[in-house]
Amino acid sequence: MPSVPSPSEARSSGPAVPGRDGTILEAHNLIKTFRLGGRDVTVLHGVSLKVKRGEFVALMGPSGSGKSTLLQLLGGLDRPTSGEVILDGEVVSRLSEGEATRLRRDKTGFVFQFFNLIPLLDVYENVALPFTIAGVDPRRGEAAARIVDVLEMVDLVGCERNRPDQLSAGEQQRVALARALVCRPAILLADEPTGNLDYANSGQILDKLWRSCDERGQTIVLVTHDARAAAHADRVLVIGDGAIRDEIELGRRKEIDPRPLITRLAQLGL
Repeated sequence: MPSVPSPSEARSSGPAVPGRDGTILEAHNLIKTFRLGGRDVTVLHGVSLKVKRGEFVALMGPSGSGKSTLLQLLGGLDRPTSGEVILDGEVVSRLSEGEATRLRRDKTGFVFQFFNLIPLLDVYENVALPFTIAGVDPRRGEAAARIVDVLEMVDLVGCERNRPDQLSAGEQQRVALARALVCRPAILLADEPTGNLDYANSGQILDKLWRSCDERGQTIVLVTHDARAAAHADRVLVIGDGAIRDEIELGRRKEIDPRPLITRLAQLGL
């Protein structure tokens, strides 16, 4: 990232091959096979999906269902055995390793269950890391403005000089979320971001994710096994045994009530 685009440029930048229906992410017949113990184990069995720009989608399923593997393929962290992923108009499987790295850096933000903060850096420096790596001064100009903006969004103003060991688990995850959002990625991919948090802190993180989508148009794909977390999404894709077993439309709601989703999942025997 040699320079930081202005907010208007960031909002107006579109896909290289824009989807006619506003699609920002597509997967076509994804199959993923691993070699384990001398035999091939297929984790994903022909998964296809679409995510529209500004949509909040949850991939929900039990441990071992293939949802985290699917998220890694969607974000370009791994490549499918067969099938294609198209992210913001670019076919990820056709990119070289360098091009795939560039796509991840420019188009995606990642939040994981483990915060992955750098212990020796304070909050501001951890959030600023994408700019620092790119050689952009994070204390000047547009970069500084963006850092202040995301720190305000995650309610960490006043904590800029604190190191990770001086923060609660919930605060550390909010730092990780701010770091993922600071470059205004085309899509945010979150893998069990509340898995290490208690009920109250989980609610705060989910609220920040929902607000970034509703108020800022951030596209989000969330992996979770928790119906309460998945209920924040506009749409839930139920993953089981490496395939999409059902699709549940929830729509955008101001009041997040997990009960309709839980009822639907119970009807499905989940």
